[in-house]
Amino acid sequence: MALNAKFIHSSLALRSIKKYCGKLNIDINIAEFTINNSEEFIFSEIYKMKPDILGFSCYIWNIEIILNIISVIKKILPNIKIILGGPEVSHEYEYLFQKGVDIITIGEGEKTSFEIISFLKDKKGNLSDIDGIAYHDGEKIIVTKERAPLTLDDIPFVYDDFSIEELQNKIIYYEASRGCPYNCQYCLSSVEKGVRFLSKERIFKDLKFFLAKKVKQVKFVDRTFNCNKKLAIDIWEFLIKNDNGTTNFHFEISADILDDDMLNVLKKARKQLFQLEIGVQSTNSKTLSSIQRKTDLTKLFKKVSIIKSFRNIHQHLDLIAGLPFEDYDSFKKSFDDVYTVYPEQLQLGFLKLLRGSGLRRDSEKYGVVYNEKPPYEVLFTEKINFEKMTLLKYIAEMVEIYYNSGKCLNTVKFMVNFFERPFSFFEELALYWIDCGYHEVSHNKMRLYNIMFEFCVSHTKDLYKLKDILKFDMYLNDNIKNFPYWLPQNNFDETKSFARKFFENPENVKKYIPNLISFTPKQLSRMCHIEKFDYNVFLGAQNNFSHITKETQYILFDYYGKNDLSGNCLYYKL
Repeated sequence: MALNAKFIHSSLALRSIKKYCGKLNIDINIAEFTINNSEEFIFSEIYKMKPDILGFSCYIWNIEIILNIISVIKKILPNIKIILGGPEVSHEYEYLFQKGVDIITIGEGEKTSFEIISFLKDKKGNLSDIDGIAYHDGEKIIVTKERAPLTLDDIPFVYDDFSIEELQNKIIYYEASRGCPYNCQYCLSSVEKGVRFLSKERIFKDLKFFLAKKVKQVKFVDRTFNCNKKLAIDIWEFLIKNDNGTTNFHFEISADILDDDMLNVLKKARKQLFQLEIGVQSTNSKTLSSIQRKTDLTKLFKKVSIIKSFRNIHQHLDLIAGLPFEDYDSFKKSFDDVYTVYPEQLQLGFLKLLRGSGLRRDSEKYGVVYNEKPPYEVLFTEKINFEKMTLLKYIAEMVEIYYNSGKCLNTVKFMVNFFERPFSFFEELALYWIDCGYHEVSHNKMRLYNIMFEFCVSHTKDLYKLKDILKFDMYLNDNIKNFPYWLPQNNFDETKSFARKFFENPENVKKYIPNLISFTPKQLSRMCHIEKFDYNVFLGAQNNFSHITKETQYILFDYYGKNDLSGNCLYYKL
């Protein structure tokens, strides 16, 4: 079983183990819950199944809940055998045997699980003969020899017609390789040796299945997807050639090793066929050196900008706060460096000192103080005190609410021009958020827009521009019916009359929203919206609001069409 972080997640590990163990004459089931389910509900569901053997897939986000569940399960099912596997228990696992755990699988678990289940089923041989496990024998903990890495083609494809149907509306995970060529000290991939790949023939066969089923998204879990240039190009070209017009593929890549051959392939992709996640982590060279992360930042940002110019690929750039040698001012620069390329998502994460990682081992050396409880997140460092680290968390929240969500993306781009630097805008917004007590309660969509307006009015004299741009953001996200107090409806009747005449003309519908041509004018007026603007927000959105001119224009918002990159609705200047 697995406890996923969110409902939309699914466990690749469980499915891979179940498929690998398919040859065993034994009833193997998968149970998935989320960390939001109550512990009582979870152990009650387990009790209904009354398993002989219960395996848990363990990560930093679920280990505490799992250990609590085990303590109850061992009481209500005293003869059960408990097996733990996953990155959270593959290092420093001795304490787990005091919690009622019987066996730990260390590292990849398919063949190891197969051998453990065979042993428990047939009672032949010895546990000590199984590679890659830890178990207790009385008071003694036995750790067997390291398991040799598997040939990936020996692991069956984990999905079938039934499981894909079962996973509708969830993210589907897939791996074409295991391991990573890099040695980043905050990551457990640095502990593994080498990189293994599925054969190209096997990958193509697997991808054909996803394409035939028209799944919504496939997320590659490969640590550095493009470390093998030829294989990456072959896969991208295969997906472009066999594109079904629906499925999106997500890859975690190193942007600085992209070359012209790779870029030329990416340029040909349909909008939203590919999504790229790029770990920047920091732009402080001393920081990158200390965590053994070899990144050519000049090349990285150049390649990100080139991909941005293609206008067909969603890019997600990551930063990590709390790394060695990065003080508050240094982090500001890292943030600004990433913001300036306008990624579709700017993820501001916080260092987690994972069991088995180099940074956890060297935490005292670098003055990194972290919470001893999972997920082992940094509290403060010798360079960034607790107060500043806490402020960074609120800044991350502002980025998430107003930038990454797309909710006020254009307003942010406009307002940043009135601050010393991009970071300063989010910093001041976070301080305002805290001072007003907004961090203490949840807010609906309209309240979030009002908070943004109230913050911005004290930082710009261009009030009319601000209102137009914020109104533009609101309609991009929501077909609002109740207007905010700061948005006068002087032109309401005029705009309503314009919209009615527009929707009554079939030629207009055919030209701008042919996807909705079968609907009546009355239906179209509910499915779309037309709004009058006093400034050229259409052009402003194309130039990141570096400038905006006064120009009356009507814009059509189509809520039945989604922008492939931002997730906002489609819009057209009339």
